[in-house]
Amino acid sequence: MDVAVAGIAPWLPSPSQHFLCGAVALLVYSLTTRTGQLRRPPAAAIAWVMGLVLFPYGILPLYLIFGRRKMKLRHVKRARPRDAWTDWAPTLIQTFGFPAPARARVRFHADGAEARDALWEIIERAERSLDVCTFIVGDDAIGRELLARLAARARAGVKVRLLIDGAGRWLTRQPSYEVLRSAGGQVRVFHPLFSLHPYGPRNLRNHRKLVVADGQWLWSGGRNFAAAYFCGQPGSEKPWIDLSFDLQGTVVGAAARQFSLDWDGDADVDSLEAEPPAEGAGTLTQYVSSGPDQPEDTVQALLLAACVRAQSRFLAVSPYFVPDESLLAALRLAALRGVRVTLVLPASSNHPLADFVRTRALRALASAGADIRLVPQMVHAKAVIIDDSLALSGSVNLDARSLLINYEAEFAFYEAADIQWLSQWVEALAERGTPFVLRAPSLLRDVAEGLLLTVAFQL
Repeated sequence: MDVAVAGIAPWLPSPSQHFLCGAVALLVYSLTTRTGQLRRPPAAAIAWVMGLVLFPYGILPLYLIFGRRKMKLRHVKRARPRDAWTDWAPTLIQTFGFPAPARARVRFHADGAEARDALWEIIERAERSLDVCTFIVGDDAIGRELLARLAARARAGVKVRLLIDGAGRWLTRQPSYEVLRSAGGQVRVFHPLFSLHPYGPRNLRNHRKLVVADGQWLWSGGRNFAAAYFCGQPGSEKPWIDLSFDLQGTVVGAAARQFSLDWDGDADVDSLEAEPPAEGAGTLTQYVSSGPDQPEDTVQALLLAACVRAQSRFLAVSPYFVPDESLLAALRLAALRGVRVTLVLPASSNHPLADFVRTRALRALASAGADIRLVPQMVHAKAVIIDDSLALSGSVNLDARSLLINYEAEFAFYEAADIQWLSQWVEALAERGTPFVLRAPSLLRDVAEGLLLTVAFQL
């Protein structure tokens, strides 16, 4: 026993050494937080600080790898606010540096079959360029068909670029990309997990879903390119309920510019401006992205403002609901002052931990009078409707990771036709759900929820 202790003792730090390591770790945390102007949710900050104090030797390397959520900002030429908008939302989005709303022909997809057909149509339209950004490409009928169609356009002389997220490619079995590469298409991984290239923290994920043809037509929404997000696999469980849309108009130029920035950090702004639809055609639409490449938490700020501005309703659908304290408080206050807050979620999602920790936020909302509906099928759709004046849809989930860490793409819709379509779709889905039952948690569950929430932003 003495020999064993003697062999271990040299590896155990003395109290003074432990104190010194902890002090250095906290100094690193303070310097990186201040110099990088990194705003973190209080729970996240407390979790890092406590970890660095108690176990600096293991937590400091993890912090240096995963702790940053904002990248070095690029200086990009963007339109500044120049239009006098009376509505708050377009003005706020322009303040973030995005173009003003513009008219676009918008077509929402009622189901997976419509979404698939619209996707193939957009791909076939491309004559000069075809840019595709996604989180997941599945090794199934949809994923392989996508690659085959992209390869066909590449062989026809179209410049095809496919951008896949570095984390997403490990979450499901991947198809072979050789068919696209051999046809002349380009495939690139965004932030590869196992790369020595200094891309930044390895937990940053590109969750944007964009298909841009010739800078003129766009397909977007919440669907990844796998069978579960469209029509499912023959003989398997039902496909996920999801939401997507396609559009034509000058708003496509902003999405095309974003793809080029994600691809190589550069964008030729002039060449990416799309032709507007015919005079008077289409509805007002606006693009906004969020993520580590933006100086502000754009969609989070937009949702917080929406909670304050809402007069009659806040209707939302999301696969996950793990908001930070500020968004949860804003939603509760909206419900308490009489706004009809309706939240539609899957009864069980594909992330059991997210389902476990969401109940604390759901209890807080339900106690304030919110109507929470749990649908007995996996729902992957993302949309928010505020009153009759604004609707948001894209890739953003209502959770802290999506709102504060991921690279995301969102579209704002301002006119009655688009807002009505989205609200009717979400309300019809809500009718299929059962109400969330408010129950007091046990002490063990309450503690477990709190512990998981301290690291939920990293999940």
